[in-house]
Amino acid sequence: MKSAAVVSLASPPQFIEVGALIVSYLEAIGVDVIFGVPGGAIEPLYNAMAVSSRRGGLRPVVARHEAGAAFMADGYARETGKIGVCIATSGPGATNLITGVACAFDNNVPMLVITGQPSLPVFGKGALQESACTGINTVGMFSHCTRYNTLVSHVDQLETKLVQALMRASQPPHGPVHLSIPLDILRGSVEQRLSPQGLQALLRKPSLVDEEMVRSLFMSLQKARKLTLIIGGDCGEAIDAIIHFAEMTDSYFVTTPDAKGLINPHHVLYRGVFGFAGHRSAQDALNDDNDLILAIGTSLREWTSAAWSNSVLNRKLVHIDATDEHLKHSPMARQHIRGRIRTVFERLLDLMHIEQEALGMPWSPVVSGQIKREPVSLRSPEKLQCDATPIKPQRLMVELSKRFPPTTRFVADAGNATAWAIHYLESRNNRRLGLVPQAGDTGTSHVAVNKAWCGERRHDHAGWLRVLMDFAPMGWAIGAGVGIARGKPQCPVVCITGDGSYLMNGQEITVAAQEGLTVIFVILNDAALGMVKHGQRLAGAERIAFELPEVDFALMAQAMGVPGHVIKSPKDFDQLDMEQILTRRGPTLLDIRVDGEEVPPMDLRMQTLEGAL
Repeated sequence: MKSAAVVSLASPPQFIEVGALIVSYLEAIGVDVIFGVPGGAIEPLYNAMAVSSRRGGLRPVVARHEAGAAFMADGYARETGKIGVCIATSGPGATNLITGVACAFDNNVPMLVITGQPSLPVFGKGALQESACTGINTVGMFSHCTRYNTLVSHVDQLETKLVQALMRASQPPHGPVHLSIPLDILRGSVEQRLSPQGLQALLRKPSLVDEEMVRSLFMSLQKARKLTLIIGGDCGEAIDAIIHFAEMTDSYFVTTPDAKGLINPHHVLYRGVFGFAGHRSAQDALNDDNDLILAIGTSLREWTSAAWSNSVLNRKLVHIDATDEHLKHSPMARQHIRGRIRTVFERLLDLMHIEQEALGMPWSPVVSGQIKREPVSLRSPEKLQCDATPIKPQRLMVELSKRFPPTTRFVADAGNATAWAIHYLESRNNRRLGLVPQAGDTGTSHVAVNKAWCGERRHDHAGWLRVLMDFAPMGWAIGAGVGIARGKPQCPVVCITGDGSYLMNGQEITVAAQEGLTVIFVILNDAALGMVKHGQRLAGAERIAFELPEVDFALMAQAMGVPGHVIKSPKDFDQLDMEQILTRRGPTLLDIRVDGEEVPPMDLRMQTLEGAL
């Protein structure tokens, strides 16, 4: 009788449709949109989104191509710090995602990828768009570009595998995870066993750090006369602590190309970009008799190490990173500090402030006061003020730098657009004024300087400029710009892309129009695949296969219901109603007729290609 009473009082299991479970878990971690293209094999997931949308929850954003959906999820993740989510139907829907997923994998962007499959009972029977192991094996394809990859072959696996996927995407090294789900499983029901609070706890970032190595680094800093910092693209959440550290140690800092957007380029200690399309001043800072070079949150691959430059990859290097994947690229380093980057620098600052209070004076290296506290000019004055027609790309970057507000997010596409943006683009970002504590300042004043913000405070993971490293597909910025704007709709987004990239992925501008997103598409129009053209010329190769047709992209935009403008010279910018462009709910296209004979700063890439001969 006692046993029967217990059974009667027990709560019955709570079952929920699989699509609704997936949507509820994504809502629990703050995801509000899913990017994708619908299809029969994933219809139940769209049904669940329809229910969620009606109550103001998660909703779909329909891309024009699945690669665009993956690029949008990438941009959304970079802007918000959340997991980007993209979905596609089986077969070609799944394979169309792969380039965008591979891009996220190589750039460590957290992403959940869900693809459909025909129902399990028809596997091996030649079902339409079958992509299991008995068809075109998309699960096998995704195994090479995901951190976690699985076929859900039973409904009882769904919750466990979904949680495992979300956990893996959330932990360093971040990256995409893939679930392939057959249609009959998506239509099924499952018991929900994990609460939203439990899921959030599982995904919370650990603050692990190697305390012994941090103390060892602190001792090395005490003996160092001079050090320079290389700030990498994974420093987003730690950037405030890193800049405070640079100011306390009176140290120059440079950035890798993908980290330029994390800092104020007008800071007095900043010495430019090191790596692809970088600045001579950055190279000089690293060659300037340093005792230590701290490389922080960077992979030290080709573009972020200046093609494996000896000026960095030597015994002066201290490599600080959260992942072994990056640390393995610097076996020659003096020290490797493994741990969450923000925690590492918070601990260093704690140790420095403790010593500062004990000594009653500002913390400093052995020798201080040798740094020139003056901002360095990073842009060659030549051609920056040129009024020629067609417009010089250098002058274009100046115009973009001064005409958009500090809250603008710039995203530069693969090719010449990336090179010009890395070298010449600046931000009116007034987040930091570059105030450097002077001798005699107390610890309190350091904290005060660290909180002297002006303008909008960006999300930890965000930056004013985003570019790709390593795996860099053309057209990424077009989709990423839409994803960034969807993640932060109150801030304008400027997508700088080439005519070649736009001809690949330009249809995604209609997504920005449909979503009412303020994205300004800036097309560098020179009727050529510019980096191919200049690469052939610089290498003395045959000049072939780089020509593109002359296209009026402004007319194309207008045909899609998007305002389009042709810009042939700097004075044409004065004819634009920038206030209207920046406040309208929808995109604008600027067809910029650039001087295609201007060679972008791509010497580093040419050196690498020549070295392979």
